[in-house]
Amino acid sequence: MAVTLAQAALLSETQLQRGVVETFVQESSILDRLPLMNIEGNAYAYNREATLPGVAFRSVNEAYTESTGTVVQATESLVILGGDADVDRFIVQTRGDLNDQRAIQTRLKVKAASYKFQDAFFNGDVAVDPKGFDGLKKRLTGAQVIDAATNGLGPVAGGHDFFDALDALIGAVPGLEGSNGAIYANRAVQARIISSLRRLGGADFVNESLTNKRVLTYNGIPVLDPGLTAAGAAVLPLTETQGTSTASSSIYAVRFGEDETDQGVTGLTNGGVQVDDLGQLQEKPAYRTRIEFYCGLATFGGRAAARLRGITAS
Repeated sequence: MAVTLAQAALLSETQLQRGVVETFVQESSILDRLPLMNIEGNAYAYNREATLPGVAFRSVNEAYTESTGTVVQATESLVILGGDADVDRFIVQTRGDLNDQRAIQTRLKVKAASYKFQDAFFNGDVAVDPKGFDGLKKRLTGAQVIDAATNGLGPVAGGHDFFDALDALIGAVPGLEGSNGAIYANRAVQARIISSLRRLGGADFVNESLTNKRVLTYNGIPVLDPGLTAAGAAVLPLTETQGTSTASSSIYAVRFGEDETDQGVTGLTNGGVQVDDLGQLQEKPAYRTRIEFYCGLATFGGRAAARLRGITAS
């Protein structure tokens, strides 16, 4: 059974691991709710529906024409995300009374890793970074990519037209609810959604019990900012081109699932987040903490997520 990192934190065997996992949850609006299915080995193979078998009405004493559906095998591989955090003995000795310098560096490393994952979740492309995984932007095609308008559309300027497009996005992901998914938008776009909802009748906010975060909701679905990349840029930047607009972004609707039977977006892992205190190094006078996350992403259903293009912050 898949569990989120928020749930995994409660089961952590050591205080160090629990602290690291909780930092992932605090820093990421994806890793705080993405179910992670634990798999054996370094890849997960599964059957994906390709074509349905034929069915028909028949007359009495008439035979059916036999047909079968087809499936194709897909494989999702795990990748290795992590890093080492070294702190010199001198810093630990001379500044340890002010702050736990190793804890500070470990937290910064976890923060960078969470930013790296959330960027890959949307923008990952193995053609650009073969050590990573493909994100939703590359995976979503066809009817799962919707144009908001020819030359861009903003929440305030677009008014009801914008929310019609947002409803179409939600409709492209059957079964999407607040309990099993989320809507992701650029922070500036999210702020304009709040402004527009206030003008049209009010914005709703809820305190989530599992993540302990206060979030905006639309029709009961959390509307979240996916945050920043490790370089400090927006994960969903306002740099996309939509007709004459060169300052648009995309909004994603994602339905999460615990395994392939849920036909949702599911994280993959082998062992979850690994945290090792390697102690003092032999090659240099420093203490090292190593963090690794064997992770991957699977979109088990063709309608597990959708993308709305051409969204402006106007």
